[in-house]
Amino acid sequence: QVQLVASGGGLVQPGGSLTLSCAASGFTLEWYPIGWFRQAPEKEREGVSCISNDDDNTYYADSVKGRFTISRDNAKKTVSLRMNNLRPEDTAVYYCAVLSDPLMCAALKGVASRGQGTQVTVSS
Repeated sequence: QVQLVASGGGLVQPGGSLTLSCAASGFTLEWYPIGWFRQAPEKEREGVSCISNDDDNTYYADSVKGRFTISRDNAKKTVSLRMNNLRPEDTAVYYCAVLSDPLMCAALKGVASRGQGTQVTVSS
């Protein structure tokens, strides 16, 4: 059974940093691309970042490029998202997901299975 558990969210002031962690179980993490997505109230889901399964290529939404960094540790079965210089518009529930097709990684689409999410609130 695929399980993805996101953690590390919280309340942070604008300009601050957080690191989200996604713990994966029930499947072989290194075989799949993993993405981070977010959804704010009354807004559509947005793909934030993705890391590929074969060569660890990374992809980012334009809105977070240069501020967020995705990484994976297959031995520890975790995928992390380091978020720097956070802005109020980054406020959302963030969750990690297994993508159905490696070709979807660059497009930040194709969620096959997702976890429950962690709340990130950026506010002064």
